Amino acid sequence: MNKLRVGAIGSGYWGPNLIRNFVDLPDSELVVVADMRQERLDHMKRLYPSIEITTDYHDLLTMGLDAVVIATPPFTHFQIAKDCLEHGLSCMIEKPITTDSKQAEALVELAEQRGLKLMVGNTFEYNVAVHKLRDLIASGELGDVYYIDAVRTNLGLYQRNLNVMWDLAPHDISILLHVLSMDPVSVSAQGGKNITPSIHDVVYMHMQFPNNIMAHIHVSWLHPRKDRAITVVGSKKMVVYDDVEPLEKIKIYDKGVDAPPYADTFADFQFSYRYGDVITPYIKFTEPLRMECQHFVDCVKNGKRPNTDGVVGWKIVKILEAAERSLQNGGTQEAVNLADIKLAEPAL
Repeated sequence: MNKLRVGAIGSGYWGPNLIRNFVDLPDSELVVVADMRQERLDHMKRLYPSIEITTDYHDLLTMGLDAVVIATPPFTHFQIAKDCLEHGLSCMIEKPITTDSKQAEALVELAEQRGLKLMVGNTFEYNVAVHKLRDLIASGELGDVYYIDAVRTNLGLYQRNLNVMWDLAPHDISILLHVLSMDPVSVSAQGGKNITPSIHDVVYMHMQFPNNIMAHIHVSWLHPRKDRAITVVGSKKMVVYDDVEPLEKIKIYDKGVDAPPYADTFADFQFSYRYGDVITPYIKFTEPLRMECQHFVDCVKNGKRPNTDGVVGWKIVKILEAAERSLQNGGTQEAVNLADIKLAEPAL
């Protein structure tokens, strides 16, 4: 296979970033863009005169493509991806892969049956700073992980067909699964509907992992600041990953509390606190989305299984469904059962 012939479905908020990368990659050819809005297609045509445009994604099914990238509203993902897989096209789908775990399972099974690649756009798993966070945990440098706190807030963008948890939390769930290398056992969620009566625009999720590791996720469309931060607190050290920070995205804090065997005086108790250096490791930044797109191209061309394959996307949807049940039931603790997800995952 020479250049991978790719079609893009969706050119709204995120689609143009995907289109740009598949145009720029040396071993892919962006052939066609589909979108229901003619004005978006005309804009893409002005940027990339050589591409074809269409308002009907079904046109892509007979154009001799190798793969498609889907960046449409999540509730449309299943039918579009199903059509493409049934016509022999590997698919890269933006998160969440679907809004229903049964649909995610069906796509995974269809891709396996057809020998095609199915990948979900968990972009942060291709972020070198997230890789560093994973390495810090795996190496034991942080000690035993006590808890993780994740914040992803902004003012907007409101969605009509899904709440803020389905929109933003897939990012942090994917990061947690990646850096901890384990699945949660339970989840609970509470939130508020402040602007639109039927849609939660702020949600607080609590996830329980094995080894008594707690994780907390705060997502909001209604917040004065754009925050994208993850704090990992360990028994030896603590680390903060701040994606908004332009340069120093990872900071390692040699801080903690060493409980003495006994404390007869206040002075003894004070000595139980440890204050050390703050280290900012050098991380050579590469655009995560470019790495993700290149990985998809490599997997299709070379027959490799994607790191963020359909199984990963399926897991995240099942976790979100459990969190949604909790959200609708007043914050009840819901078990997360991933035992029926049996397909082997690749080693990252």
